[in-house]
Amino acid sequence: MIMSRRKLLHLAAGAAAPLAVTRSAQAQSWPARPVRIIVGYPAGITPDIVARLIAQRLSSRLGQQFVVENKPGAGTSIAAEEVVRAQPDGYTLLLAAAANTINTSLYSNLKFNFGRDIEAVANIGGVIFLMGINPSVPAKTVPEFIAYAKANPGKLNMASRGIGSLTHVFGELFKMMAGVNLVHVPYRGDYTADLLGGRVQVAFFAIADSIGYVKDGRMRALAVTTAKRFAQLVGTACHRRIFAGL
Repeated sequence: MIMSRRKLLHLAAGAAAPLAVTRSAQAQSWPARPVRIIVGYPAGITPDIVARLIAQRLSSRLGQQFVVENKPGAGTSIAAEEVVRAQPDGYTLLLAAAANTINTSLYSNLKFNFGRDIEAVANIGGVIFLMGINPSVPAKTVPEFIAYAKANPGKLNMASRGIGSLTHVFGELFKMMAGVNLVHVPYRGDYTADLLGGRVQVAFFAIADSIGYVKDGRMRALAVTTAKRFAQLVGTACHRRIFAGL
């Protein structure tokens, strides 16, 4: 979802509440030094922005620095493993995402058990994704895109943030349901510049990361991933629901 700064700070205040209980339970000693928040995504995109707003609020409220560290790669597993390997003392936190649970189903060789080794502290919120294409693709709706992809099999590149990432799962689900052949191009970090430049033609984006490009015409949004339409983009193709009619 798109959230205003005020709403994010309100959520941050709520997130601080269970952490304050932990501090009380540890004889009023937590946090006695800076706390790391590990994010499995590169800087500047939605998870990183959320983490930094949360860190700012927690630093102010609890009197110690909460420092965001970006550890992208392996569909967020690099970040998760770092947190699992850290001392279980409350000074290394993970901004968990859907990709963390997806990985438990995709990979049998993970060096940790996400459900067993990671303890949930607070729920922050959710994110709406959109299907975006480079405007050079001659399609303005999902059916038009499917028809174009079927007429050009293997010629359209689909970017994701790595195998097993949520953006990859969205893409593979779309390919399967639509019966199209798109070439998957996994990225370690952000792929927005390559889509805007036409090096890849289609990808899924968190709306907060892409809405500006949609509004200024550099990206064409075909649909959203949620069951409900996205009110801020009603009147464009983006208000349609991507998986509803496939």
